[in-house]
Amino acid sequence: MIHNIRFRLFIYENEDPEELILALHNILPTAEYEVEMAEGLLGEPMQILTGRIDKKRDCKDFLKNLLETDQEQLIKLNKDLNSKMDHSGNLFLRLNKTDAIDDVWTIIDKGDAIHLKIKIEAYPAKKEIAMKNLSEILP
Repeated sequence: MIHNIRFRLFIYENEDPEELILALHNILPTAEYEVEMAEGLLGEPMQILTGRIDKKRDCKDFLKNLLETDQEQLIKLNKDLNSKMDHSGNLFLRLNKTDAIDDVWTIIDKGDAIHLKIKIEAYPAKKEIAMKNLSEILP
């Protein structure tokens, strides 16, 4: 169902990197990441963690855990698929990073998040096919 998952996590200078790495690993336990140093809008230093999950087992485990989250969130996700997916079948999700520290998966539309780009299996790789495949397993 999932080919791969790319992730991005912004860590600002007033945040605890260890806590946020824990949050990332609560969502993607096998995540290996690269760290890039950057500058925020006001010139403050920040870190950007990026990486990619390719192993089928890890992608399958992620999907299983996603489907075990709050049903209301999944229903909303299903309704919002058109706006959360690009023409190539990539699903864009944001998970609240503060909640993820406590191993709680909260899908959000904006704000401070763990950003996920999830390539949904679709043959051919088209938005409509990926949306159909995903909507069949969502409530």
